Amino acid sequence: MERESFEDAEVAAQLNEHFVAIKVDREERPDVDNLYMAVCQAMTGQGGWPLTVLLTPEKKPFFAGTYFPKQRKYGRYGLMDILGQIAGKWQDEEERERILDIGEQVVAETQARMLSNMEGELDDNALERAFEQYERTFDAESGGFGAKPKFPTPHNLSLLLRYHRRTANAKALAMVEQTLDAMYRGGLYDHIGYGFARYSTDERWLVPHFEKMLYDNALLAMAYIEAYQVTGKEGYAEVAEQIFAYVQRDMTHPEGGFYSAEDADSEGVEGKFYVWTPEEVRHVLGEEDGELVNELFDITPEGNFEGASIPNLIGASPEQFAARKRMPLEQLERRVEAAREKLLRHREQRVHPHKDDKVLTSWNGLMIAALAKAAKALDQPAYAAAAARAADFILAKLRREDGRLLARYRDGDAAYLGYVDDYAFLVWGLIELYEATFELRYMEEAIRLNADMLRLFWDDEKGGLFFYGCDAEQLFTRPKESYDGAMPSGNSAAALNLLKLAKLTYDAALSQRADEQLRAFAGALQRYPAGHALMLAALDFAQSPGREIVIAGDSAKEETREMIRACYGRFAPHAVTILHPPGDAGQAVRKLLPLAEGKPALGGRATAYVCENYACHSPAADLGELEEALMAE
Repeated sequence: MERESFEDAEVAAQLNEHFVAIKVDREERPDVDNLYMAVCQAMTGQGGWPLTVLLTPEKKPFFAGTYFPKQRKYGRYGLMDILGQIAGKWQDEEERERILDIGEQVVAETQARMLSNMEGELDDNALERAFEQYERTFDAESGGFGAKPKFPTPHNLSLLLRYHRRTANAKALAMVEQTLDAMYRGGLYDHIGYGFARYSTDERWLVPHFEKMLYDNALLAMAYIEAYQVTGKEGYAEVAEQIFAYVQRDMTHPEGGFYSAEDADSEGVEGKFYVWTPEEVRHVLGEEDGELVNELFDITPEGNFEGASIPNLIGASPEQFAARKRMPLEQLERRVEAAREKLLRHREQRVHPHKDDKVLTSWNGLMIAALAKAAKALDQPAYAAAAARAADFILAKLRREDGRLLARYRDGDAAYLGYVDDYAFLVWGLIELYEATFELRYMEEAIRLNADMLRLFWDDEKGGLFFYGCDAEQLFTRPKESYDGAMPSGNSAAALNLLKLAKLTYDAALSQRADEQLRAFAGALQRYPAGHALMLAALDFAQSPGREIVIAGDSAKEETREMIRACYGRFAPHAVTILHPPGDAGQAVRKLLPLAEGKPALGGRATAYVCENYACHSPAADLGELEEALMAE
């Protein structure tokens, strides 16, 4: 539509004469995009992009749709036809009144649809019903849920891991593993340069929409890390580490923040940057290694995408391929890794897809959380350092002097008042980062930003958090979102944050807010539990005994580090962890996090306190005692 209409002189003339044309970047102004997408869905029964909406001067919508060709064709109205008719009607006083009436009706209907039936009673069976919905839609052949196009939605997998932990249901874990394995082996994953594309156009995860989004890769990294913690399978950790290698190589601002996305197209052709022919591979690698890589990654003369090939491992895993070739797996892996590096260097010479170098607070919060989770689970301080650089970047560059978070940074310019997602996802990342580094300043920032979020976004009448703040531009309604789509909602993340911060700070008011937050969306959750994965993860956290772990000791000492590693090597989604250091630093921790009060290092040795609902086991003064306490569930 951009090429057909918005770069066309005739369309431009029509727009400029009769309309005020506004192009919205939906990542910079998600409040506008979300609201008018809801309008489109209410008016037409469906949504999508490009989104075309016509408004009155009072910003009330009276016409909406998605794609329109320039001229009418294939039974679809043309944009020029629509603009001409509307311009004519607007000049007629009677027709103009009809348009204004339509706008009023659309506003009333949209408000009713967006704000109704969210409240309700918390359902004890919601987790079970969500699992049943996932089970019904699970693709037993290729993994994932539903029909094409298939989106990763990794927060669904994270919920299934929690359900498996709660119930020991083997099917839940099997669905997660099959989906993670299939997504990695397919063309959705970039086997040469790493990282996941946005979604698959087919059931087998073979042909992606080649755009790469920061949030997808953050959420997927978290899912793979959690699967590694549950199963102990190194392959899942390796995928997460490869995602981070891609992000640090291609998606990191020189000062530490993370860019938003890479386009699907290069030289105007989707996927051109990512596909290969057998001849090109042999040219780069030589005949012997070229043939090996072509066979392993299904790079064939006929191709699997518009005459070329998307590298994939759908036909055989490296283990199966090595067995078929009667080659030691380690030898295959060494040869393939050397070949991959050569292919990547060659690919770097191609025309790159456009990089969206906006730094978005919300998406950075997710990547900070992912890196911090990996730092804990894999005992990799470098990931914590990368998360800390990004957090410091956001806190320095994307806050006004009064502390108000902003949503977008680019080329030295920070703009747009932060939305609830910005606050909730950044607080999530800062909580994880505190646990990865035990730098108290990150917990201080998480507590401060969480308080600001409640002040700016909380609905005092019905509970829950509005999408944009009370100090922002007021649209015709203030929506509240709970649905976890391609990305979880800010309300879902906020619920989990509130529960964790309530435990860490002994703040009864936060615990009450968390309860109100879950009740505010209980009706929506009950109607479609599978669409509220992160909200259900929060409910799972609230309904679990949970663990509060305090490790008293000097983090520079190995005995303390061993205890920290023992806590983080396990999948413990209901645990919060505090380091209680000696001296003045310990006093500061006790002041901010009363959970540490009365839990010293006994006899100068590292000591761990494992508590459930604030009732603590006997202090563990050695690693064996701690591991025994952690096993007692």
